[in-house]
Amino acid sequence: MKSCFQPKLGINPGQIRLQRGVGCLVMACAATLSAVSSIAATPSFAPTAESTTALRAACNATAFQAVLQASPAPSHINAPEPQAVWLNRQLLQWPGMSVDATPPARFRLYHSASGQLRANPGTSVTGSDLAVTLSPHTAKLAGTLSTRFQYVKPGVVLALRSTDLKSVDTLHQGQLLLVQEDGAGHVLQATPIQLAGALDDQYAAAARISDLGVNLGPHHTQLKLWAPTAQRVHACLFDTTHGAAVATPALRRGASTGAWTYRHNSNLNGRYYSYLVDVFVPGVGLVRNRVTDPYSVSLNADSQRSYIADLGAADLKPAGWDHHTAPQHVQASVDMAIYELHVRDFSIGDHTVPEAQRGKYLAFTAAESNGMRHLQALAQAGMTDVHLLPIFDIASVPEASCSTPAISTPEQGDSETPQAASTSAAATDCFNWGYDPLHFNAPEGSYASDAHDGATRIRELRQMVMALHAAGLRVGMDVVYNHTSASGQHAQSVLDRIVPGYYHRLDANGAIERSTCCDNTATENRMMGKLMLDSVELWAKHYRIDSFRFDLMAHQPRAAMEALQARVDKATGRHVNLIGEGWNFGEVANGARFVQASQLSLNGSGIGTFSDRGRDAVRGGSAGDNGDAQIRHQGYTNGMVYDRNALSTAAPEDLLRTADMVRVGLAGSIRNFDMQTYSGQRKRLSDIDYAGQPAGYASQPSEVVNYVENHDNQTLYDNNIFKLPVGTSTEDRARVQMLAMAINAFSQGVAYFHAGGDILRSKSMDRNSYDSGDWFNRLDWRYQSNFFGTGQPPKADNGESWPLMRPLLANASLRPTPADIALARDMFKDLLRIRASSTLFRLRTADDIRQRLGFPNTGPAQNPVVLVGHLDGHGYPGAAYQELLYFINVDKQAQDITLPEQAGKAYQLHPVQAAATAADARVRDGTHVDRDTGRFTLPARSAVVYVVR
Repeated sequence: MKSCFQPKLGINPGQIRLQRGVGCLVMACAATLSAVSSIAATPSFAPTAESTTALRAACNATAFQAVLQASPAPSHINAPEPQAVWLNRQLLQWPGMSVDATPPARFRLYHSASGQLRANPGTSVTGSDLAVTLSPHTAKLAGTLSTRFQYVKPGVVLALRSTDLKSVDTLHQGQLLLVQEDGAGHVLQATPIQLAGALDDQYAAAARISDLGVNLGPHHTQLKLWAPTAQRVHACLFDTTHGAAVATPALRRGASTGAWTYRHNSNLNGRYYSYLVDVFVPGVGLVRNRVTDPYSVSLNADSQRSYIADLGAADLKPAGWDHHTAPQHVQASVDMAIYELHVRDFSIGDHTVPEAQRGKYLAFTAAESNGMRHLQALAQAGMTDVHLLPIFDIASVPEASCSTPAISTPEQGDSETPQAASTSAAATDCFNWGYDPLHFNAPEGSYASDAHDGATRIRELRQMVMALHAAGLRVGMDVVYNHTSASGQHAQSVLDRIVPGYYHRLDANGAIERSTCCDNTATENRMMGKLMLDSVELWAKHYRIDSFRFDLMAHQPRAAMEALQARVDKATGRHVNLIGEGWNFGEVANGARFVQASQLSLNGSGIGTFSDRGRDAVRGGSAGDNGDAQIRHQGYTNGMVYDRNALSTAAPEDLLRTADMVRVGLAGSIRNFDMQTYSGQRKRLSDIDYAGQPAGYASQPSEVVNYVENHDNQTLYDNNIFKLPVGTSTEDRARVQMLAMAINAFSQGVAYFHAGGDILRSKSMDRNSYDSGDWFNRLDWRYQSNFFGTGQPPKADNGESWPLMRPLLANASLRPTPADIALARDMFKDLLRIRASSTLFRLRTADDIRQRLGFPNTGPAQNPVVLVGHLDGHGYPGAAYQELLYFINVDKQAQDITLPEQAGKAYQLHPVQAAATAADARVRDGTHVDRDTGRFTLPARSAVVYVVR
């Protein structure tokens, strides 16, 4: 899960600075029009009373919205909470409201097209254009209504009369209030109504629209926008990225779908457009919003105008695009070994990349750069995929004018100067992780060589994909459909300014839920779910994206993710791998609104979720630890009990319990895998407790993603700075890091690694570097530094721990040498080679794991500092070996372990580790097996693999 970001506001001319979620009334100002350019409005739309001059003024105005008619000040309504909710086009539920009243009361629905309703208690409603009477609905809610709206608190269910259903279309194009009146027609109580259920029912046909956005033909251009609550929609057409609007055609509304369409009788490829949407906005009034297209495939700089393009056009394809192919070495999801990488991090500090390409998509085309050589070497060793942090259009980086602050390496490792410089530039610099989506279907412009040109980012992103494929790596994409960067009448709110109150998940009082840190979307709503599915299909088809990682996936319905899987597989003719964060929290937790795409709820889907079981056991503690707990809670690989730090309080039983949890991860967290636990009992993994949940939760290994670090929280090296005894040598720190990597590489399921983990990456102990700039996110492909001790990390997320960090960051003996970095790099590649050498590390099914994986050295008499896994390869496709034994000795002392059942077998050190070129001479030269007794001698802090051919 991402920590909360703050979008960079006020970066575009004419956009005022706003605080998130706060509406603002902005009057459009007049603009001087330039001469009409080459786009001529055609007579294919109905003329309106409003002048072309006024519409063009709105298209060209510096303000992004105009209030056409403000709503009156809110009435002092003694309204019950929560708000009423539309269940479908006919039924509404008013939580907390009863039909019982003395004298008898009636319920009426009032409408105002211009938002002029006033409903003061004790008086009659004023400002109404239309009113309909509702009747109590006493029948039990049927079908999906009873499950979709299970979270709505009990209250009266009201129904429109059948004769009034013809008015529903009109009702939703304006302000609505549900009112309880007395016999004289005076207001008793009133409430707004949440509208998603009604729109999903009334405009269900919209889900079948296949051409939202732009559709180009040889002699036409079609624009289509779903805006069922809008009263009017016009397009602003522009010849260029900066020029004035040259036409403002009206779009026509489809009554059955709520979608608006305009067809121009020529091909406008390469031009730009936006929309003027006249729509009622609760709390504001009737507003004209100038807004870009949610289905934009590209935009100009800072996302002011959508770009008209056909993604299949030849001029948007790099040479060879149609015929190039992705690597074919992933035959099953568990074959994936993933390297998580940020586009800017990859090359911004790599001086072997041409300067103009650093931090850009095109850096990946510099095949001889240090960074690309590193990726090529990983691919040759067995890495299969690069997963890129978000590359869709984001809100937080000023594409046209971002800068990079000049920071010098401080003399003191605990200096506050770098963080002060990074923080002061955070609103205008070129760095952000990118978990703040603005347009889901368009490439981010700050990574393009020319952000102003909508075509450039399309071509260059495709060049990046081709370059990675050519390097032997598939391309994965980190996607964020669970929230948007803004909502309401915010300059960077796209969806909510087109259909206010629909695309986001609302709480009982009508406020947008923000459990994900930002403005949560509602993919359970038909058209938000459609947007997600359409978007993923676009990236998979038109950019050849091989796999997707879903941010906070448990905030999506399982049904939506399964539909998405089927959709993209069919559209591409191949299996597209889906993984994501399955954390169960927030307003959707425990299935409160739908069956989630969460760890426990995706069982049997084949979609992978990140596992925290092995992660926390390996690292120690949890992501939420603060203060002394960051030091005290050691993990399995960084000293628990056997190499205590100054604050450790762990008991020997804690080490035994933690070793079992590591084994859970090694077994892929498979529900029905059973093993002997530290207590001597034999248990299924689903019966082992993990913080009140079953430790084993997956049906198949494809449903588990194993990792020990990613972009979130401290890097593994920085985590170990806290937890290892301060006097631990930097060589041993490198070895400890590789023990964690070995556990990850040997675990059944998908293997996921953070970029730079193999070269001891440090963020100078920053626990949340999402907006910390290039300084705290650097990578050194020269392998000279890992950037530990280059300043205190930013205060906002780390200040509480500064007193603990200072002596560590100032301690030069904790900085690894180039030799340490090279050792880690090469040991990691050997781990990849070992994993790639045998399908025994990538068993295909849960039955395979149950039948072929065993854990010697368990139970109360085990040696708790040595993990042992035995894999049976007899007759297994791709096993390469009849038997395989792996050992992970986490102790700083050598260990002997005897396995009588392995006596008499012809075990040899794995060829990768036995080779003269093996990275770890300690393993090659210091490991021994006595075949007669089955006794294995293991060097200190080593991962060792033995095989029988």
